[in-house]
Amino acid sequence: MAGPLAGIKVVEMVGLGPCPFAAMMLADMGAEVIRIDRKTVNAASPYPVLGTPCDVLARSRRSLALDLKHPAAKAALLALLDQADVVIEGFRPGVMERLGVGPEPCLARNPRLVYGRVTGWGQHGPLAQAAGHDLNYIALSGMLAAIGRADAPPPPPLNLLGDFGGGGMMLAFGVVCAVLEAKTSGKGQVIDAAMTDGAALLGAMVYGLRAFGDWSGARASNQLDGGAPFYDSYACADGKFITIASLEPQFYAELLQLAGIDDAPFSQADSTSWPAMRARFTGLFASRTRDHWCALLEHTDVCFAPVLDMDEAPAHPHNAARATFIDVGGVVQPAPAPRFSRSAPDPTTPPARPGADSAAILADWGFTADAIDALRTAGAIGDALTGAAVVR
Repeated sequence: MAGPLAGIKVVEMVGLGPCPFAAMMLADMGAEVIRIDRKTVNAASPYPVLGTPCDVLARSRRSLALDLKHPAAKAALLALLDQADVVIEGFRPGVMERLGVGPEPCLARNPRLVYGRVTGWGQHGPLAQAAGHDLNYIALSGMLAAIGRADAPPPPPLNLLGDFGGGGMMLAFGVVCAVLEAKTSGKGQVIDAAMTDGAALLGAMVYGLRAFGDWSGARASNQLDGGAPFYDSYACADGKFITIASLEPQFYAELLQLAGIDDAPFSQADSTSWPAMRARFTGLFASRTRDHWCALLEHTDVCFAPVLDMDEAPAHPHNAARATFIDVGGVVQPAPAPRFSRSAPDPTTPPARPGADSAAILADWGFTADAIDALRTAGAIGDALTGAAVVR
């Protein structure tokens, strides 16, 4: 395998959201990541994409299906972890311990193991055992309160800030940090990646501005939250949208010049002029189509971009030139990022069906044919022969 993480062996305990996202990032960069799937995948879950070619978060890694309630399956997992550099999981605190594969027995067997854990609330604290989702975690971080219009409740910003930015990316970053540290110390450790912590960290600059007195606590009253009319989205005549982010004076001046606004030199610094400026911008941008504004403002220093939907984004000339999106097995999806000048990873591969690679993974990790047959006969694994069923 190629890529900056080539040679790193990762065991992923399959879950939802942030853990598979972190595993995808590690696999994208060349780590050998094997997915420990359940023998039965419930396709009636809120995420019917699981086990299908559209499960983008499962790309570029093989799948081993284990019934971890079976003692032989648990023993097989522990044998795999003896050889791994990293294990990652995203269950509630205590689940892995109840399965008998928590950090204590695993690190006792493999002292160099990096044990990565991602949860919403963290491994400890008053809320550690409570259920929750992305929206709850970013609410607790203080960041949700800063998002949205002043006259409406804060909107759910997809699940980008908690699950992926504050959870999966922080777990992947923590894994790489701990693997590097283990190369000098010879010791593994446990990573506690909490989405509340990660979402708060993503707001570091905003918290700094707040402490400095340069960030109002009211939504849509600051330069970066929709309060400033020169940093916002606007509707066009065709019902589509554009974004303007002319924060710097020279970019703002270019916006006024190109937009033909020369009779009302609104001051960026004077927030009392913002309502009139917004009204002027709203009417102006609504008078022409999005394509008109793209032709006029793209490739300038106005700081402009059209608001593209997910069907349009892959076809945009800039995204196409950079191959920002790729087609993997007929599924268009974001390409691995970031880019590397020398240690480029292998091409992305489609997600494996749960259990499709069980026998091959076990053989590659040192299990004999007899041992694999015994696991299959006992019902401890699911594979191409016994099936890892998707229940619909």
